[in-house]
Amino acid sequence: MEERKTHLDGSAMILMVVLCAAWGLQQVTIKVANEGISPVWQGSLRSIGAVFLVWAWAARRGLRLFERDGSLGPGLLAGVLFAGEFAFIYWGLNYTSASRGVVFLYTAPFMIALGAHWFLPGEKLRPLQWLGLAFAFAGVVSVFSESLSLPTRNQLIGDTMLFLGAVLWAATTLVIKGSRLNKVSPAKTLFYQLAASALVLPVVSVALGEPGVFALTPLVLACLAYQIVLVAFASYLAWFWLVAHYPAGRLAAFSFLTPLFGVLAGALLLAERVSAALAIALALVAAGIWLVNRPPKRV
Repeated sequence: MEERKTHLDGSAMILMVVLCAAWGLQQVTIKVANEGISPVWQGSLRSIGAVFLVWAWAARRGLRLFERDGSLGPGLLAGVLFAGEFAFIYWGLNYTSASRGVVFLYTAPFMIALGAHWFLPGEKLRPLQWLGLAFAFAGVVSVFSESLSLPTRNQLIGDTMLFLGAVLWAATTLVIKGSRLNKVSPAKTLFYQLAASALVLPVVSVALGEPGVFALTPLVLACLAYQIVLVAFASYLAWFWLVAHYPAGRLAAFSFLTPLFGVLAGALLLAERVSAALAIALALVAAGIWLVNRPPKRV
């Protein structure tokens, strides 16, 4: 069995930055694909496509996805939480803006760190690390602060849904980290979650009355393929491997980079406006990550 780490090494840090960049770019691909595929149905197709890729990859590597290993209960729970997370995110964005929603969604790293502090042995954060999380969150808020006026009724509904998505994101991570799923292959952990969301999200899409696929173009298909292959399959496999081997709170600090990478990707690929606050945000997030992952002084 591979050793569980008590801190992030250089390889884990580099991988987390790459993953955050991939997830940030996904924000752009979702926006583009929305021009031809309804949001929740888009999430459904992402999960359906990725679950078959995970199945094929596991079969090629000789990994057993259906053996009895005590992971069924927590696996089903993680799958339902994962499906609920994306249902709330996609549904909530029908009521509130992405720039408002991202602030509520990225309360999740605090919940992950708090849950790890309380429930996972050896993952307690020091006061300086909590300060680091606050710095990183302040960086995200500084970029999206222009949209944080008093909410309308619809925005309040959407903001609440995005916050619930954050709760479920944190709960999913903690279930994986604190259960039998911590001992099984990342492929099996991911399979549980993709399979559950592949079943749940189509129902949510129909309930919302979405039109589904309505304007397929080569660009829309390319964006959907990116979400299926590079995000839902490859990046999530890497993420669940990291969650199984490294402290959850320290990993969570890096996730604050994701919305900032999304802003950069929007500026580069969609010519969206970028404010000067982005430089301040990057500095705050970098300082926060450093504080969270800074080793304690030896006495």
